[in-house]
Amino acid sequence: MCCGSISIPDDLFLQAAEALSNLVSEKDIAVGRVYPRLADIQEISVQIAVSVIEKAYDLNLATVYPKPENLEQFVRDQLYNTDYPTFIPDTYEYDMSEFQ
Repeated sequence: MCCGSISIPDDLFLQAAEALSNLVSEKDIAVGRVYPRLADIQEISVQIAVSVIEKAYDLNLATVYPKPENLEQFVRDQLYNTDYPTFIPDTYEYDMSEFQ
């Protein structure tokens, strides 16, 4: 975890479950989903992490001090970046009539 929690007690799992349940929208429920859309997993994960980290600090389990002022940005800075640079060279369309 980003906050360096010394342990992960049930309270943190319960906090994660509560945070997840709070992120299920009325629209999700209307279409029969009990979880948020999978397409939103990265954003949902950030929100859950922030909630769990807050709880870890409240329970004095966190070892990262001083506590980051902006926990959301702190979590985002720790996320694995799935955007890879391309190694395929750029290609361009040419008007071949100019070469005839």
